[in-house]
Amino acid sequence: MEKLQALLGELASGDDERAEKAAQEFPEYGEGGMAAICGLLSDPDADTRWWAVRALAEFPDRSATRYFIAALSDKEPAVRQCAALALCRRPDEKAVPALIAAMSDQDSLVVRLAANALIELGEPAVPTLVDIIMDEQPIALRLEAVRALAMIGDQRAISALVNVLDEDSALMEYWANEGLERMGVGMVYFEP
Repeated sequence: MEKLQALLGELASGDDERAEKAAQEFPEYGEGGMAAICGLLSDPDADTRWWAVRALAEFPDRSATRYFIAALSDKEPAVRQCAALALCRRPDEKAVPALIAAMSDQDSLVVRLAANALIELGEPAVPTLVDIIMDEQPIALRLEAVRALAMIGDQRAISALVNVLDEDSALMEYWANEGLERMGVGMVYFEP
C-alpha cells in the first residue's frame, strides 16, 4: 500500500518523466493499482486526470474501458484525447456509443482519435458507422465515419460507400473510393 501511495505521488508530481515511469508500474499491482488510480480521475487538476487515464492505459486488458468512456466526457480536451488514444490501444465494443459521441467533439484531435479507435475496433463498429453516413448527420461526423469505414474495409459498408460517391464533397468521395478499392470494388467501366 505504501508503494502504491508513492506511485500516486509520482503520477501527480507534475514531472512528466517521473509520472511516465509510475504509469508503467501500476499494472504490477493488478486491481489494487487500478483502484488507486481511479481516485485521481476526479481530481480538480486536469494534468493529474490526464496521467490517471494514461496510467490506466497500461493495464493489459479491457478492464479500464468504463474509465476511458467516462474520460471521453471530461471538460479538458487533453484528457478526452488521452481517453480516445487509450481506446485505440484497447479497443472495446462497449465504447462504441461513447466514441461515436466523441466524433462530434469540439476538439478535432478528439474527433480523429475517436474515429481511429473505431477503426481499431473494426467490424463491431461497422453498423453504427453505416447508420451515421446514411442519416442526416453533420458533414464532419459523416466524413470521419466514411474514413473509418474505408480503413476498416468491411464488405457491409459497400452500399453506403457507393452512395457517398454521389455527394458534393471531394473528401467524402476520396475516402469512399479508398474504401471501395481496399475491398476490391473499384469502378467498372463498360465499352458502349
